[in-house]
Amino acid sequence: MKSRYRINYSKNELMRYTSNLDVQKSWERTFRRARVPIAYSQGFHPQPKIQLACPLPLGFLSENEILDFVTEEKLVIPNLETQLAEKIPPGIQINEINEVELNQPSLQVQTRAAQYRMEFLNQLEFSKLSADINLLLRKDNIIRTRRGKTYDLRPLILDLVVFEEESLPKIRITLSALENATGRPEEILDELLIPFQSVRITREITLLK
Repeated sequence: MKSRYRINYSKNELMRYTSNLDVQKSWERTFRRARVPIAYSQGFHPQPKIQLACPLPLGFLSENEILDFVTEEKLVIPNLETQLAEKIPPGIQINEINEVELNQPSLQVQTRAAQYRMEFLNQLEFSKLSADINLLLRKDNIIRTRRGKTYDLRPLILDLVVFEEESLPKIRITLSALENATGRPEEILDELLIPFQSVRITREITLLK
């Protein structure tokens, strides 16, 4: 009997510059090497039923990536965890595996938002950063252009706070991740005039509907 499982995993420095396509291929190889009976789609070019929730931009780290996969038979989760742990590539760590309903909507449809943490490689003054963020949030509209199309970034910012940790300022931001309404952390940095190269960005949570 087909079953569907959800893996929550983290992606560290060793996979920081690995593309989403290559991450997916890494999972496919891992399942194959671990002899997990992955189900395949029908048709002339069958594809493994593996899906990621939300693409992670290149150069980002993550503490909370979500992957769903369908198997041809029901599995024992502790055994599955052991099988995968022995074959998973460096840079990926499995946090949790759970069984979910087989007929749930796709992860892409379920994803609604993502929370990120920004840590600055160059020293920034907390009071100035806080003031700049307050100015940004007071705007009714933040009009930008992406791929030749104009859009408003402001409604895509669901939450944005600056805080101190170990006497260093950091930003925590929650952005919409809906289809055709996805905010990007680097766009926030651009509005704050902070170079992307000077920031370490980690996705903390992927929020589902």
